[in-house]
Amino acid sequence: MQDLDGVRIGVVGLGYVGLPVAVAFGTRFPTVGFDINRRRIAELTQGIDLTREVTPQELTGSRHLRFSHETEDLAGCSVYVVTVPTPIDDQKRPDLAPLTAATRTVAATLGKGDVVIYESTVYPGVTEDICVPILEEGSGLRLGADFHVAYSPERINPGDRRHRLADIRKVVSGSTPDVTDFVASLYEQIITAGVYKASSIRVAEAAKVIENTQRDVNIGLMNELALIFDRLGIDTEEVLAAAGTKWNFLPFRPGLVGGHCIGVDPYYLTSKAQEVGYHPEIILSGRRINDGMGAYVAERVVKLMIRRRLHVAESRVLVLGLAFKENCPDLRNTRVIDIVHELRGFEAAVDVYDPWVDAGEAKAELGIDLLPDLEDRAGSYDAVVLAVAHDAFRDMGVEAIRGLGHDMAVLFDVKYLLPADKVDGRL
Repeated sequence: MQDLDGVRIGVVGLGYVGLPVAVAFGTRFPTVGFDINRRRIAELTQGIDLTREVTPQELTGSRHLRFSHETEDLAGCSVYVVTVPTPIDDQKRPDLAPLTAATRTVAATLGKGDVVIYESTVYPGVTEDICVPILEEGSGLRLGADFHVAYSPERINPGDRRHRLADIRKVVSGSTPDVTDFVASLYEQIITAGVYKASSIRVAEAAKVIENTQRDVNIGLMNELALIFDRLGIDTEEVLAAAGTKWNFLPFRPGLVGGHCIGVDPYYLTSKAQEVGYHPEIILSGRRINDGMGAYVAERVVKLMIRRRLHVAESRVLVLGLAFKENCPDLRNTRVIDIVHELRGFEAAVDVYDPWVDAGEAKAELGIDLLPDLEDRAGSYDAVVLAVAHDAFRDMGVEAIRGLGHDMAVLFDVKYLLPADKVDGRL
């Protein structure tokens, strides 16, 4: 194996995961941050990160890092870190197209002795069964004899300012024990929380995919409890607060489950499970419940409006928040859009405001024309739905938020951001 002194790193994919990795490695090693999105490369070169995961100071402080959209600039790298998205298609099946395309890019410049590390979330077996053959075919090299692979699952939590890349323990595993040791020593240069060596690449792949599957199933349980307690006329948050007084009660909450991880990763595991002849009932049940919560929120809002004798058709509704989570501009797989579509299905006129989200992206990806601001909106709405717990909305305060509606307007709090006695409904 090569030693760290001669390492030159290429990070392929500069989204929410790849950019922090590239910036971190660029403080210690010569690093090329590669992405096929030319606009993204131009922005990063100017010190602009629209994901807001990396500050301009961090970008400029990564003194060994440069950005490129040219495959040729990856030539000479000895370590490749692949951090591209792994989404699902319209049938909720794994879409490995970005991963296989990135792998072909790496294969074009792969050399003898090089190490390819995958961080993208996959089901067990993808690295060795799908990616390695592409690397071998594209490079003319052979795994073990000429190059090596490893898997180190990403654990980036977009918008989280407390748990950063360096603060989260890194799982690593290589195609041989020596590769595992090398990759562990490499990540130890940037991960202060330490490294955990998994026994095999498949174990590391499985560990990643169940991290978010576990959260998804637990949130699905909370959502189902919310559905039950609503019919019983019991406040779900009060029940959870009471149950939470026991030391081993897990602090999950109901809510919308979107994003590039929790709402997607379980389908990677269930797809592989079905391929080997097992039907995963609990996981898929949790997915069905979670995917239906946006429509449920809209129905709750409509019922509250009807109780107040408010006409739903041609009513005006404001949805606060569009990103999939708080304090983050990421729109991938946001389930807030389900609320919007369902309300529009009731013929309500729906406005959406999110200070974190890029208006152009919202239009291009979701067909949503975001409000530029909330000026002159006081008293304008028949219902206000607080869908995302951005700090900006918390700072507004309940009176300002309620004031966006008229005196009889409904205020529904999806995220438990406001006091229970100040809202008309919540999950």
